[in-house]
Amino acid sequence: MTNTTRKTTDTSATPRRPDCVTEVRMGNTTLTVSGYFKQDTTATAADKMLRVLEAEAVTKPGNIA
Repeated sequence: MTNTTRKTTDTSATPRRPDCVTEVRMGNTTLTVSGYFKQDTTATAADKMLRVLEAEAVTKPGNIA
């Protein structure tokens, strides 16, 4: 397996550290996943989850919306 890095078009920018890193062990292998969030966003994760739950409540029969 090889490590792949994403290259940005702006070469003057310093490398950005990941916003979250998760490591999962599977036997003798460790899978490391780095996550990045959009830097100029105004919505929080809670706002996005609320929209998902509201949309799900509308589409499920028998739910009170």
